[in-house]
Amino acid sequence: MKKFDLLAAVTFGLGLAFASGSASALTIGFSQVGSEGDWRPAFSKDMKDEAAKRGIDLKFSDAQGKEENQLKAVRSFIAQKVDAIIIAPVVVTGWDAVLKEAKQAKIPVFLADRDVDSDKDLFVTRISADFNLEGRLAGAWLAQATKGKCDIAELQGTVGSAPAIQRKKGFESITANFPDMKIVKSQSGNFTTAEGKEVAESFIKATNGFKGICAVYAHNDNMLLGAIQAMKEAGLKPGKDVLMVSVDSVPDMFKAMAAGEANASVELRSDIGKDIYNVVEAYLKGKHDWPKWVKIDSDLHTQADAAAEITKRGIK
Repeated sequence: MKKFDLLAAVTFGLGLAFASGSASALTIGFSQVGSEGDWRPAFSKDMKDEAAKRGIDLKFSDAQGKEENQLKAVRSFIAQKVDAIIIAPVVVTGWDAVLKEAKQAKIPVFLADRDVDSDKDLFVTRISADFNLEGRLAGAWLAQATKGKCDIAELQGTVGSAPAIQRKKGFESITANFPDMKIVKSQSGNFTTAEGKEVAESFIKATNGFKGICAVYAHNDNMLLGAIQAMKEAGLKPGKDVLMVSVDSVPDMFKAMAAGEANASVELRSDIGKDIYNVVEAYLKGKHDWPKWVKIDSDLHTQADAAAEITKRGIK
């Protein structure tokens, strides 16, 4: 009897442990914009790696840059009755209906990286950097470097996306203070190296070799890297003939700055999975008093610290 009682107790205990473990495991749906550039895949990888560390069952969906794919993914997450939904929106508009569906299903929604133009009661909070600040930092660096005198060619991000809108607004809020600083060329390169290069090539032709252009401001590093390629192929010296400033601080941008081919980059951290999951898990455990925006800091990097950052980050 004693052996049977002991076996029963052990079996019962294991059952409780298993049940407890199952109850604590979270299932989270994450709808990602896509995989454009270098920053976005790094962010996706960090979200997946951090979820694995925490034992989170992450349902990952790549929208491939299409809002309709995101809407389908979110509705799929709702149907699967996940514990929470994280969205990095392609564009800011068109979210009201699906966010209301999630709210009706009592599934909390969190915005990661990008914002939406919807009723703030429809999502818990946004965890991200300040895109407007990123634009202001880039603009302030350029204003100082040029003493407030510069004709600028701008490579915009995806039209209608939060970073494209806010990085432009932030940058222009600085240049507006300087009568001799103005954007004279502006077009979307959709956050990609290939399209950034194409747009830069068209700018170079339209200005007869960037004559009169003092700087290129790109809404992300990959477009600027494309512009660097275009300028070199045209016989220009990026970083010297024309100042080059952008946002993201991906590894290749540190290399470009160290080589003197780029001048400044505002860092948008890609390792923000821990920041996002900390908020989501705390909310699911009962902490509901989150502000509508949990901000992640941004830093400005230049040629002066590029070599040190390459060593520090182990960039090869």
